[in-house]
Amino acid sequence: MSTEPINFLPASGQGALAYWVCKRLIDIVGAAVLLLLLSPLLAVIAASIKVDSRGPVLFVQRRVGSRRRRSPGGTVWEIQKFSIYKFRSMFRDADEAPHRQLTAEFCGGLLAENEGGGSIFKLKQDPRITRLGRILRKTSLDELPQLLNVLKGEMSLVGPRPVPPYEVAYYEPADYGRLAALPGITGMWQTRGRCQVPFKEMVRMDIEYVRQCSLWLDLRILLRTVPTVLFGRGAS
Repeated sequence: MSTEPINFLPASGQGALAYWVCKRLIDIVGAAVLLLLLSPLLAVIAASIKVDSRGPVLFVQRRVGSRRRRSPGGTVWEIQKFSIYKFRSMFRDADEAPHRQLTAEFCGGLLAENEGGGSIFKLKQDPRITRLGRILRKTSLDELPQLLNVLKGEMSLVGPRPVPPYEVAYYEPADYGRLAALPGITGMWQTRGRCQVPFKEMVRMDIEYVRQCSLWLDLRILLRTVPTVLFGRGAS
């Protein structure tokens, strides 16, 4: 477990500035178009949540991500916390303790394995999840409000999974390398097994993305996301 907080990560080897400018433009246009096209669906989901259970439509939670910034020594990634938006899939005021415990076991490699040999990073038969919430999670529709995070520049369409602060508390220094990129709605982890990928493999995938990031790689991940969502691969 890391005992010293790491606030900045080097941005060397992250590709040309043109890539980040183009990536940001694609994020803005892509998120805006998707929000416009999906607005009827978003409205239906919001209304259904209100009918299904008491509580707000959106679930807001603090997550850890990063942003590029210039410093006297050059460009760096500044690790920061931000509020992520999701459609609420749990009952109001659900206890966070079970997920904290699951996260501790996930980062420590203590979770049970599935048939393919990977760990299962999901609570089975979680009583905190609503009836509609199970459908939203299975189809990843609960993630759609994160398009607002993309417009705000806190996230990208493609990048490493943004994680809660209590997960980062278990990181070793080498694990912080996965944060050297704008967090994304989808990424390598989400398209290659998602909740069935063990922690160290998730970190390896995200660091691989950080080192190889390109518009072509982003496009490939976006294309892989479609069948992953449609067939619910790795989701619970």
